[in-house]
Amino acid sequence: MSEEIVNRVAQSKLITFNLEDYYPKGERKVLDIKDWLYEGFILREKEFRAHVDEHDWTAYQDAYVALQCSSDAIVPGWAFMLIASKLQPYAKKVIHGSLEYLETALYQKILEQLDISEFIDKPVIIKGCSNKPVPENAYLMAVTKIQEVAKSVMYGEACSSVPLFKRKK
Repeated sequence: MSEEIVNRVAQSKLITFNLEDYYPKGERKVLDIKDWLYEGFILREKEFRAHVDEHDWTAYQDAYVALQCSSDAIVPGWAFMLIASKLQPYAKKVIHGSLEYLETALYQKILEQLDISEFIDKPVIIKGCSNKPVPENAYLMAVTKIQEVAKSVMYGEACSSVPLFKRKK
């Protein structure tokens, strides 16, 4: 029983890709315009523009902003465009949708610009657990991008991974 314990995972050529490492720093904010609508449902242009003019846009400095309307109101496109134009000098990014949609948009840009040369002909494991809100779509984008060049792609941890893709010889 005096055999040396060998960490085969550490000695392997396996590359761990952790989406959490690419999580963009910055505050996320949701701007819900429901309260700017008459009775939460009707956009009255004059009143709406007054809310826009009175709002403190500096509160969104360097933030990622998701614009939404939580009521079932039909909001014309120009309303969100007007708000986006006010946020432009302050926010890092503005989208129309949920926080999850915002995270997806952020990861899409990051993954489109990702240099995948280090994964060429290598086995890659996409780490599954994260402490940050990595959206499911980011995992889909990552696997499709990485499998273009990788020898194989797995999901999970090195000790218990699920095979997703293996290049045919």
